[in-house]
Amino acid sequence: MGVRDDLHATQVRAKALKCGATKCYIEDLREDFVTGYVWPAVKANAMYESRYMLGTSLARPCIAKKQVQIAQVEGAKYLAHGATGKGNDQVRFEMCAQALDANLVTIAPWRDAEFLEKFKGRQDLLAYAAEHGIPVDATPKAPYSVDENLYHTSYESGMLEDPMTPPTPEMFKMTRDPKDAPDTAESLCIEFLDGVPVKVTNKNTEVVHTEPLPLFLYLNEMAGKHGVGRVDIVENRFVGIKSRGVYETPGGTILREAHLDLEGMCVDREVLRIRDKLSQEFSILCYNGFWFAPEMDLVMNSVDFSQRNVTGEVHLELYKGNVTIVGRNSPHTLYSADLASMDIDGGGEAFDYNPADAQGFIRINSVRLKAYNALKRKLEADSAPSKKRPHTG
Repeated sequence: MGVRDDLHATQVRAKALKCGATKCYIEDLREDFVTGYVWPAVKANAMYESRYMLGTSLARPCIAKKQVQIAQVEGAKYLAHGATGKGNDQVRFEMCAQALDANLVTIAPWRDAEFLEKFKGRQDLLAYAAEHGIPVDATPKAPYSVDENLYHTSYESGMLEDPMTPPTPEMFKMTRDPKDAPDTAESLCIEFLDGVPVKVTNKNTEVVHTEPLPLFLYLNEMAGKHGVGRVDIVENRFVGIKSRGVYETPGGTILREAHLDLEGMCVDREVLRIRDKLSQEFSILCYNGFWFAPEMDLVMNSVDFSQRNVTGEVHLELYKGNVTIVGRNSPHTLYSADLASMDIDGGGEAFDYNPADAQGFIRINSVRLKAYNALKRKLEADSAPSKKRPHTG
């Protein structure tokens, strides 16, 4: 799921066997993750609570699906995960597993009474790991959790549980501090077909990528170089707890900005309004662990329908943490320069538009406003204290 090398995979296998495993599967799910999970999120402009781009949420169903497949191959009856009893991941892993194979039983140590009695928190776990020579990607001096995949890196827990404690500069793995980013902008052209990115061209260097995984990894590289994609938020977990998280989503941030811009050219106003609602539904369902639910199938198919004409190219610049759109073009554009022009009275040769028609349009759309405000004034007058002088005779 991540961007680490073969050496890391070898280390993971050695660690698993040392800890008592009899067999270790290490699967490269990066291509599947990009095409089967990231691309649907791009098409939906997925973003939870208007800020979180769902990097962890998207990865969980991809992992869970492969975990279930391996369990079925091995004839296993049990699955296990290390998610805590306070977070979202326990829900995501287990909901996905139940959807894909209801016969499998999940073991969740963080909900086991004996486990909780022995390990009160992260420090107990770190001490246990140190005692038994188990390497972990955390230290008492930097006590925060890290979850990373090729879409994003997230940081939470430990010192970050104080919402006033800023992230340290050295914490970030995917992006350069925008203040230290290059003083020259990077110019890219991203091409989409039916809402899916199919080509990226660096206009500065003429580097081109067309295959899904290399394309996405290159966007990560360029966005990271220019400090694009950082966010520090407090969000609402599905289990009812608010949590603070710091996220890096470099390539995903570029694609969301570019895709939204192209939709503005290619998608009808009312379709876009409904797609906005579908985007919110997609994000909530993904965040809460309902990836393999029938309602998610409905949302995805509806989003796919909305993307039939989202084809074209978007030109943009990356500069010190910002993504700036500088141009767009599409063979399926609904935009007409003649129709939009303030220098042409009508709609040009292709459209019969008479500005005088706007008078009736405004009048019709004002009818309900007139009725509502007339009633509002009447009710205010009826409820106002009487201004008549009291009778003294």
